[in-house]
Amino acid sequence: MKKGNLYYYFKNKEEILFACHQYSLDRLMELLAAIEQRDVTPDEKLRQLIVAFVHTILDELHGTALFLDLEALSPAHLKAVIVRRDRFDQGMRQIVEQGIASGLFASTDAKLLSFAILGAVNWIPRWFDPAGPATSQQIADRFADYLIAGLKRA
Repeated sequence: MKKGNLYYYFKNKEEILFACHQYSLDRLMELLAAIEQRDVTPDEKLRQLIVAFVHTILDELHGTALFLDLEALSPAHLKAVIVRRDRFDQGMRQIVEQGIASGLFASTDAKLLSFAILGAVNWIPRWFDPAGPATSQQIADRFADYLIAGLKRA
C-alpha cells in the first residue's frame, strides 16, 4: 500500500491522527473494562492494569499512537479524545480508591496518583529499546512493582 492510498479511507492527516487515537483508546478501554470485572483485590487489579497498559503501548502500539500530537486535532476531535482519555483515568482512580477504602493502600490523592502512573507508563516509549536488555514484560512487572509498592500501607 502506498501512502496516498490512505486518503481513500480518510479525508486528511487529521482524520488519520484521530483514528489512531481512537484505536488506542479503544484498546485501553477494553483492558480497563476486562480488569474491572475481575474478582481480585484492588492491588491486583491495578497491577494487571499497569502491566496490560505497558504491553499495549510497547507491543501492540509500538509506542506511537498515544504520542501523536493532540494539538493537531480539530477542537471536536480533541474533545472526543480527551473525554475518552479521562474515562480511562477515572477507571484507574476508582481502582486506587477501592484500594484505599479496603485498607490495602495508604490514604492518598487518587487523582494525583493516577496522573503519576499514567505519566510514568506513557514515558516508557521515549526510552524503551526493543533490542535492549529488558523485555516489555520485565519492564511492565518492574513498573507495577514500583508503583504499587509506593501505595501500600506501611
